[in-house]
Amino acid sequence: MDTEREIRRGEAFDVAWKLLNHRDRTEAELVRAFLKARIEPELAEEVVGELRESGYIDDARFARRFAEDRRRLDAWGTERIERRLSELGVPREDIAAALGEGGHDELEAAVALLERRFSAPPSTPRERDRLLGVLLRKGYDLELAHDALRRFAGATVD
Repeated sequence: MDTEREIRRGEAFDVAWKLLNHRDRTEAELVRAFLKARIEPELAEEVVGELRESGYIDDARFARRFAEDRRRLDAWGTERIERRLSELGVPREDIAAALGEGGHDELEAAVALLERRFSAPPSTPRERDRLLGVLLRKGYDLELAHDALRRFAGATVD
């Protein structure tokens, strides 16, 4: 009986290592994978606990890295990052801490995105709506998107 439990425990760790070898994961992602692999909930909880204690999974660290990467590499806004981290099962307090770190200036990032993607400010309402759409899809707040658009238009008029 004890040997069977050890075999199941090994299978649970195999599931975890397979996922963690590709990229960092959240606890919730591992739990979902364990459910899919039909690992007993008690055993899944035990394995997740060991991985957490060993530093292999850390939702707060995951959230910080994710937020930093999405801002820097994909120019995502706070709302989109927050939504995705929630989907990945990161606790609210870890999301809030990650989004509050690093002194990130959301308005500067939105203006920089517009400057990279567009050579001139919009000259028609349709073009303005297109630029606003880009910012909104990236996860910037509507009010901030309007501020960024005004700054972009003012910066290029000089």
